[in-house]
Amino acid sequence: MPLGLIAGNGRFPFLLLDAARAQGLPVVVAAIREETDTEIDQRAAADSGITVHWLSLGELSRLLETFRAAGVVKAVMAGQVKHKQIFSSIRPDWRLAKLLLNLRMRSTDALLGAVAKVLADEGVELVSSTAFLEPLLAQEGPLTERAPNEEERKNIAYGLQVAHRLAGFDIGQTVAVAAQACIAVEAMEGTDATIERAGALMRTLEGDASTLERSLTVVKVAKPNQDMRFDVPVIGVATIDAMVHAGASCLSVEAGRTLLFDREALLRRAAQAGIAIAGTPRPQ
Repeated sequence: MPLGLIAGNGRFPFLLLDAARAQGLPVVVAAIREETDTEIDQRAAADSGITVHWLSLGELSRLLETFRAAGVVKAVMAGQVKHKQIFSSIRPDWRLAKLLLNLRMRSTDALLGAVAKVLADEGVELVSSTAFLEPLLAQEGPLTERAPNEEERKNIAYGLQVAHRLAGFDIGQTVAVAAQACIAVEAMEGTDATIERAGALMRTLEGDASTLERSLTVVKVAKPNQDMRFDVPVIGVATIDAMVHAGASCLSVEAGRTLLFDREALLRRAAQAGIAIAGTPRPQ
């Protein structure tokens, strides 16, 4: 039976595609016109086991029809869909419009959870992408040769308190900290944009009388009830580049629930920049 892939933006869909094909699974890709990289057409042209169907973000009925026609009974979501796209830019079909009207909260989790239920009602089980990408999950402890120093460990401890509370409200999952002071918290903009904003805020302090240590520590966590079927915390080389630009020196991610894209390149880039990366245990 083919695997359905609902593809968002970035490299995530391609990693999932490679992993599924390595297992010999044919893949039916539902490519989101507003998000998915058109490179996915080239991948399909080179591999007869991949078929691509383009649809707009609001076309839930067409998504269901596409999977039904292809015989898909299991599917994964891979790749980000921007929050602002979900709640401002889409033109929903009748099925999605009905779903939106019945949402108790206008959050990404609420919407995607409702979409997952609709898929299940139509005989398509949404499964976690980590079933295919387990080797990319962060492990507990230092992930780079340089471990966090004492100041960075203090920032991590404080940042974890803030980030877990933030994530519990389903607002964001990343905070940027300096000298145990919260510089920036994530909302709809995403991890990398949050880091960039933190760097900009720190630069405004240059020349001012400030007790803040100038390097930032970035802390990223999973939500308390993270649904790994459609919302997997991810970092990549672009995250490290954003940290370099922002003057950040340390990154903490949640072990077992954060994917490291292009792991070797990511760790190499971090080492070159002197950035420490550590996996912290999931809170009990």
